[in-house]
This record gives sequence, C-alpha cells and structure tokens, in this order.
Amino acid sequence: MNQYRGTSFWFDTLDEDIQARAPLSGPIDVDVAIIGAGYTGLWTAYYLKVLSPTTSIAILEAQTAGFGASGRNGGWLKGSMAGEDTYLAGQPAERREIGYALLHGIVDHVRDILIDEDIQCGFHKGGVLFAAARYPEQLALVRQHLERLREAGHGEDDYRWLDVQALDQQVRMHQPYGAIYSPHCAVVNPAELVRGLARAVERRGATIYENTRVDDIQDRVVVTGQGRVRAQWIVPALEGYAGSVRGGGGLVLPVQSQIIATEPLSAAQWDEVGLANRPAFSDGGRLITYGQRSADGRLIFGARGGYRFGVKPRNDFTLEGPESELRKKLMLELFPALSGVRVTHGWGGTMGMARRFVPHVVCDTRSGLATAGGYGGGGVGAANLFGRTLADLILGHGTALTQMPWVIQGSNPRRALRRWEPEPFPWLAYRAIQAAYNWEESLCSSATAAPWMKGLAGRISGVFARLMT
Repeated sequence: MNQYRGTSFWFDTLDEDIQARAPLSGPIDVDVAIIGAGYTGLWTAYYLKVLSPTTSIAILEAQTAGFGASGRNGGWLKGSMAGEDTYLAGQPAERREIGYALLHGIVDHVRDILIDEDIQCGFHKGGVLFAAARYPEQLALVRQHLERLREAGHGEDDYRWLDVQALDQQVRMHQPYGAIYSPHCAVVNPAELVRGLARAVERRGATIYENTRVDDIQDRVVVTGQGRVRAQWIVPALEGYAGSVRGGGGLVLPVQSQIIATEPLSAAQWDEVGLANRPAFSDGGRLITYGQRSADGRLIFGARGGYRFGVKPRNDFTLEGPESELRKKLMLELFPALSGVRVTHGWGGTMGMARRFVPHVVCDTRSGLATAGGYGGGGVGAANLFGRTLADLILGHGTALTQMPWVIQGSNPRRALRRWEPEPFPWLAYRAIQAAYNWEESLCSSATAAPWMKGLAGRISGVFARLMT
C-alpha cells in the first residue's frame, strides 16, 4: 500500500500513483530556495515564475507535496483570514477597503488560476455558514461578532444574518438560533489542489525535491543531508513544522485539528441535513466545529484542536479510539439524523498558530529570508494571498499587497513579532483554556444548569480569549 494513501481522506481520493519525487542529490545554487511544498511555498513559487520566468527556484520537501496541513485540512477556501480586523480596523478607510477587497477576492482569484492551469479539485463556491448559534449564550456572542463586522465596514453583501427559518433552508442543525452567512468561501478537495499546484509550478520551471529534509538555515544557505542549497532568497514555508528546522520555531505554535468523513449519504439523508448548495459551515462555540459536503456526497466534519507538549507537530492519526469517537459524538449532536451512518475516515493535521492569532508575512532584506504563516487553520485561502505577497517582496515590487499591515519588512523584522513563550507555558495555557471552554459549553448545553453558572463560565472563557490576543 502506498505510504501516503492514509494521510487523509483527501489523499485517498487522488487519482494518481503517489510517489515522492527525486530527492536533492548534491549541492546546487538557485535564486530562491523554498522550504516546504505546501500552499505557501508552492503559491510563492508559482507567482515568482509568473512574474519572473527566469528566476531559478528549488523547493525542498521532507515528504511529498501536500503531506502537511495543505493535504489534511477541512477544504475551506476562504476570502478572509484570522485576525484581519486586528490589522485593518484602525487603518484609514481607503487602505481598509483595499485590504478587505484583497481578502474577499481570494476565492475568485484562485478559481481563475484553477481554470487556467486545469487543476481539478472539486471547487464549488457555495459560501459559508459560520458561527451558527446553538445555545442562547452563543447567540449573544454571534450577534456581537456581526456587530463588529458592521463596525469594520462590511455590508449585507459580505455578511448577513440568517434567522432560524432562513438557516433551515441552508442546513438543518439541531435546534439552532441563527447564523452568519458570507459568500466569500468555496470548498475544495485540498489534496487535489496542492498536488495540482505542484505540477503547475513544475511546468513553469521550478524544481521540487522531495524526501529532502532541511536541517538548518545559515547565511543564504539551506543545509540538508543530501547537500547544501545556496540562494539569494530563502523562504521557510513550514507553518506548523517551523520548529523542525533549527532556528525556525517561536513564531508559530503547532496545533492539531482532527476530522472525520462519513460514507456517502443517500438523497434522503441529505434532505435531513441540507447543504444542498454545499456551503461550508461552523458553529458558534469557542471550541470550533466545522465541515462541508464533499463532491462525492460525504459529510466532512472537524472539531476541536490538540496540542502536544514540547511544541511538536503530529502526523499520526487513526480512525479508532477516543479522538475519533469525540468527533462522531459532536457530529451527531449537530445532525441527529445521521445516527447509524458509518464513518469511513479519520485523520488530522498540524497547523500553525501565531501569537495573538494573527498571520504574518515577514521579509528580511538584510539576510534574504522571507516567510509567511500563522494561519490558524485558514491557510487554504490566506496562503494564496501571502504567496502573491512574498513573490512581490522578493522581486522588489511595491504593490498594494506589500503595503498591507500584516507585512513586516526591513532588517531583522522578526523582532517586531510577538513570540510564543517557552514550555511549559504554552501547554499549561492550552490545558487551562480547553478546560474553561469545555466547562462553558457543557453548562450551555445543559437544561438544568443555573444561569449564574453559565454567566460565570462565559466570563472566565472570555478572559482567557482576551489574554491570548
């Protein structure tokens, strides 16, 4: 059996013999060395080749293209990103409008490239039902979030409220109180997208070296066990795996998300669930739940996160055991009609969480280092925008992309980013926050819990949420 077939449900659907490309076989010199063949690295290479076809590019990948988060996620291609309002809320109106237009435009921009490059990945733009409230306490939080979106300048065309009746026309969750709908989202098969993008990059002349693990980054040199790569620019595009390269850790924390997939559902079962137009969906809890209806008629359902002591990424996930059972339980809480439906796949991936939960683009003109990440689970779309941005920065093009507030330039710009504290503080914080959020949700879902207890749990959870930003 191919060693990559069990990576995720998405990898299992690939219509190709997944064999790793040849590794690096000795020292080379290139213009740009990119570490990691995921979305950030591949989009950066793609735009570099579009803008400057003669630029020589080597992409160094420890496994195979898409083995990390790019081939394991929930398949949301969003026209937004975590922390966008943190960056844009205080900007002048014109700059704020440009920033939101760039973010909202991600989905259609990617769609056009998929057409141009003939990348078949099940792209479907059905929008997103996010922050669906399931308890009265969640309803208040979701309504407050919509108010903040309005204050940031978003209108009804970008985000609108769906009452219970309108929401029921889209998805039939158990006893919802309403949700926010946005058209700025598509669903994809993320493995097909990343593998197709890798082939597009190769057609344009970049070289991908797989089974080539990077050990160290030195002065314009990437060190691997198969040879050194000298480059004018080095792009560590590692996201949750940044700590696996010497000196690469600190800016993002590796956090795991886990997902299950059901067997294909019948037409009658889909009538019970909804999602006829295949919108992405999530609930309004602090412990995030999300999903989509796949192109072959399965429910893809992800929930909760995980963190391993020692800032360690994780690749090994299985369908059996308590982790998978928790996701099944949560799925049935939202969709009781799926009782008895067989779950065929369970997997997970490691994403990168930035301090303050805001992604970043960093360009160090002195050392020739340029990187991006900290997507917090939203990298399918944001990595495209940031790949475009990195290409402009490396080529010295001053554009609207390079002027965005999430771009940090100069000599040693990493100092401007807030870094994560060393262990055991991240692990202790994760455990405390998880406990608080679980307590709050268990009280909200209880018909007998006292209102004052629910209020106390909400206030404690809110304090934790503010402390982490």
